[in-house]
Amino acid sequence: MKPVINGSVFGSMTVEGTKYQHDIYINLNGKVKKRKKKLSKAIYGTSHIISLEEAQYTYEEGARKLIVGTGQFDNVRLSEAAEEFFKDKGVEVQLFPVQEAIQAWNSAEGAVIGLFHVTC
Repeated sequence: MKPVINGSVFGSMTVEGTKYQHDIYINLNGKVKKRKKKLSKAIYGTSHIISLEEAQYTYEEGARKLIVGTGQFDNVRLSEAAEEFFKDKGVEVQLFPVQEAIQAWNSAEGAVIGLFHVTC
């Protein structure tokens, strides 16, 4: 079951009443995990560009949509390789500033996964 995201402020996100003070990933089963942004930072020197490696880690067989919360100031983007990877897997990627991403997540239906940057 897809968990409800209650809200976010700079540096944290609350999901089903639990506050997370780091970027998060939500899988198809609704489990909240810490985002593996080191996979992107090792390549680009920043976690604001999602690398192919992070995309591959994030992807789950059966996912049809990925909602990306691009931060409070809309800074996160997919690398060209990550974008192509999701396209090849048939996953629709939607990028929104985190407040809009929360709304998109909470109203999304079907096989959706989420990746949320909670700071800049």
